[in-house]
Amino acid sequence: MTNPFIPIIVGTDINAYNMAISFHEAYGIHPILVGKESLSFTSLSTIPGAIELFPKLGEKKEFPAILKQVANKYKNPQKKLLLIGTNDLYVRLIIENRDVLAEDFVFNYIDEPLLNNLLVKKNFYQLCEEHGIDTPATYFYSCKNDDRFTEEVMFPVIIKPSNGVEYYKHPFSGMQKVYKVDSHEEIQRVIETIKKSGYQDDLIIQDFIPGDDTYMWDSVFYINSKGNTELITFGQVVLQEHTPTAIGNYTAVITRYNEEMMLKLKGFLEALNYVGYANFDLKYDHRDGKFKVFEVNIRQGRSSYYITSCGHNMAKNFVDDLIYNVEKKLVLLDEKFLFTVVPKIVLKKFVDNVEIRKEIKQLLRAGKYANPLFYKRDQSFKRKLYLLMRQINYYRKYKDNKW
Repeated sequence: MTNPFIPIIVGTDINAYNMAISFHEAYGIHPILVGKESLSFTSLSTIPGAIELFPKLGEKKEFPAILKQVANKYKNPQKKLLLIGTNDLYVRLIIENRDVLAEDFVFNYIDEPLLNNLLVKKNFYQLCEEHGIDTPATYFYSCKNDDRFTEEVMFPVIIKPSNGVEYYKHPFSGMQKVYKVDSHEEIQRVIETIKKSGYQDDLIIQDFIPGDDTYMWDSVFYINSKGNTELITFGQVVLQEHTPTAIGNYTAVITRYNEEMMLKLKGFLEALNYVGYANFDLKYDHRDGKFKVFEVNIRQGRSSYYITSCGHNMAKNFVDDLIYNVEKKLVLLDEKFLFTVVPKIVLKKFVDNVEIRKEIKQLLRAGKYANPLFYKRDQSFKRKLYLLMRQINYYRKYKDNKW
């Protein structure tokens, strides 16, 4: 039986690859990828049916016309085009062009006003406060302002952009995803550097919650297009990237169960009439015993593939909802599993927490782990060589970079 849909995945990175193999695993489908540039995760893979490249894909004026071009190429009266974004920019562009794209595609995303309330951090933290969600102590500095930042803060603090999409439109030498600083002088230096790049939105200056990578947590939701929550997960990060441009990208996560936090976050999203995938970043603050929310991504994260590994295929959630109109009962994931994109040697050597390291070894021995980059049905030999070199490079990265 042929499937009555064609997945159109916008992106060519790890997140796009994980979504592509989820479709392949569930349906034997080779999805169409649409991207700005060729990236080895997907370009060397045998899983995509085609990769359509458009250098101007990320430009606001070009995006709807490019997607129209893709729709015209792949439209089929017997099949729906299922549209999925894999980063904040592409998801924003899908939402901003909802009315035009809905003529050709089906998708499950929130509306534009809610998008702006969640992606612009000042708005997001205000919503969290209104709904009783704990966040780190946070200050905002407008880059349109010429004054110095003079608030009394406890060092170290974290500096990051409130509007990540705008921030990455102004690249500069030494650009970092997150800055950790120890003095008002350093704060000022970072502010001036970012302002010179042309970024004019707010910067977040935030209390640094102590604790290694294992104090970071991840929670993924799927809320169907009717607004009913179908899946909630809660996972403990055991490693994140340590290079300056990639801090915050998780490289290994163990799934956990925390009903109280799962239901608290569910109440928050449902009060906002949220739909689609949501991916929370949190950190446990041992000083007051609370989980503090940093942000919510309005899409699946690149580490969200553990959902697929635990029997709740990322692609199938979209398909059951948007293609087959099947509603599912709520699942709070309660299965111990290790997601990783780094080699086992990195986990054994660079996870500092002794108890977690023991647990990792047990999960590896029990075969309760997955690295989606080594998907068995991806037959590309070149890609296997590329991944081997990348795994070696991962060891070097953790050896040479401390966060």
